[in-house]
Amino acid sequence: MKGQGWIGLAIVAAGLGIVGVGLLTGEPARRPSEAAAPAPSIAAAPEVAASLAPAPTEAASPAQDPDFVIKRILPIEGPLRYGDWHWDEAGAPADGPLVITVDLEARVLSVFRGGYEIAATAVLLGTTEKPTPTGRFPITEKDADHTSNIYDGAPMPYMMRLTNDGITIHGTKVQNGYASHGCVGVPTPFAKKLFGIVAVGTPVYITRGKMVGLGDSLTG
Repeated sequence: MKGQGWIGLAIVAAGLGIVGVGLLTGEPARRPSEAAAPAPSIAAAPEVAASLAPAPTEAASPAQDPDFVIKRILPIEGPLRYGDWHWDEAGAPADGPLVITVDLEARVLSVFRGGYEIAATAVLLGTTEKPTPTGRFPITEKDADHTSNIYDGAPMPYMMRLTNDGITIHGTKVQNGYASHGCVGVPTPFAKKLFGIVAVGTPVYITRGKMVGLGDSLTG
């Protein structure tokens, strides 16, 4: 379904009282193929360096983001496989609230501006032993040429920090058979474009997929 499919939305597991968007439609076309999904016991990619940030265990106050309503989903054809990414700002507003969403079930990151999806990519996530945390995380730091101080100076290009203990969005080689230490790894060319438009404070919702429709509020 183009332009009117359901998308994956997850209520934040930490009880934050907010919701975030995943990239899924109700059809499998937007989900990475089953063959591409890494096994739970795979080794972490050496170039992806981040420590595990545990998910919050206590409820926090609801987020005070501007009301964010889904107005467009990119009409991406076929499975979104590891290494694939799409960027299309045509028809989207030049300004408006920027929101990044990550659906752990779909393994997909999506970027919305003013409610219009402008970008989407398959991602690397953490393993069962070192999972990517769920919650709402404002970007707190940006560093285009970052190297890890935890994993022997591993490169983390276009790093966008989410937590103080090492969870970030950053560029890496997104391929089957690899995972992160909890970070959200995106293809490096995608990371460069994303880095160029986000600001410190941009909200990132990391969630699992409950279904909502076009026109629904994502923060209320």
